[in-house]
Amino acid sequence: MTVETRLQSLGYPLPEPAKPVAAYIPALQVDNFVYTSGQIPVEHGEIKFKGKVGSELTKEQAYEAARLCTLNALAAIKSVIGDLDRIEQIVKVVGFVASAPGFIAQPAVVNGASELLQKIFDEKGLHTRSAVGVAELPLGVPVEIEMIVKIK
Repeated sequence: MTVETRLQSLGYPLPEPAKPVAAYIPALQVDNFVYTSGQIPVEHGEIKFKGKVGSELTKEQAYEAARLCTLNALAAIKSVIGDLDRIEQIVKVVGFVASAPGFIAQPAVVNGASELLQKIFDEKGLHTRSAVGVAELPLGVPVEIEMIVKIK
């Protein structure tokens, strides 16, 4: 089963790559690695989730936002390598969570990215990770995800 077929079967079709909102490129290949820029929860060109986690959004909503960010990261990777089946290993995921004062469940939010990657890629989806709480994120989004992947 291809990566995109697996995504479809899980109910997560791969979106079109999100357009950059500033002066950067969405993904860059260096040798056998692809590095993504931070991806935000954009769907069909619109921000789907806004607000701080722990006040305007629940942990569960932010978990879904992290999944959407991850799908956008995969779309950015595909735009560089052409075929997601070339991914040999998800190496690192970094998740930023716009957190209300006292919110300390950033790892549970970023699990939205990690658990999706493990469902899609099985053993190749196991990765190192950081989950960081921040005061604000661009455009008022609750989550931003960036990834490093090794390709064949």
